[in-house]
Amino acid sequence: MHTERVTIEGATFLTTLHLGGPIGLLALHGAVEGGTAELAREVATRTGATFLTFTQPTGPPTHIPSTRMSPCTPLTTFLTHATLTISLHGHNRRTTPRTIYAGGSNRPAARLVAAALSHWAPAFVPITTLSEIPHPLRGLHPDNPVNQTRYGGVQLELPVQARTTHPMPTDPEVPPQSVVDGLVAGVRKLMEREGARW
Repeated sequence: MHTERVTIEGATFLTTLHLGGPIGLLALHGAVEGGTAELAREVATRTGATFLTFTQPTGPPTHIPSTRMSPCTPLTTFLTHATLTISLHGHNRRTTPRTIYAGGSNRPAARLVAAALSHWAPAFVPITTLSEIPHPLRGLHPDNPVNQTRYGGVQLELPVQARTTHPMPTDPEVPPQSVVDGLVAGVRKLMEREGARW
């Protein structure tokens, strides 16, 4: 496991990178979207996947859009090593507090992960139909790191209750076990089919 400080658009981030299997868990906004970094790390630890998290050790949390996260060394290493990315994000849409949006360019993989979440975390509703996902949450832009691994990826937009058991900022964040179990199952299915057309 390797940690490194990087600066992007004037903000300092602490990155944590572990190179494991071909599926990569990515949390670009771990400091802002509580629970995403912890979820990425726990799922990767249980499955042997690769993971990369970005947090901010000091100063007010800064949200830089995914498409502007510059290709720093840890991110470049991650994108070179992993073949498919699951990028974890948080949404705070009050009208859909139980909805998980599964975007990203790899639609078969998105459906596979959503099916696992639906089974293991039935309290949440995964949405995979792009027309039903709000445009800003679809994760389809080619400059978005989720789409820059060999087989593209899945962008999961998680409501607060699906990424942390503590809605108010805490340290550490604790992801719900049902969501961890669902993502673990989804990642294992992807690993079984790695290199196939999912």
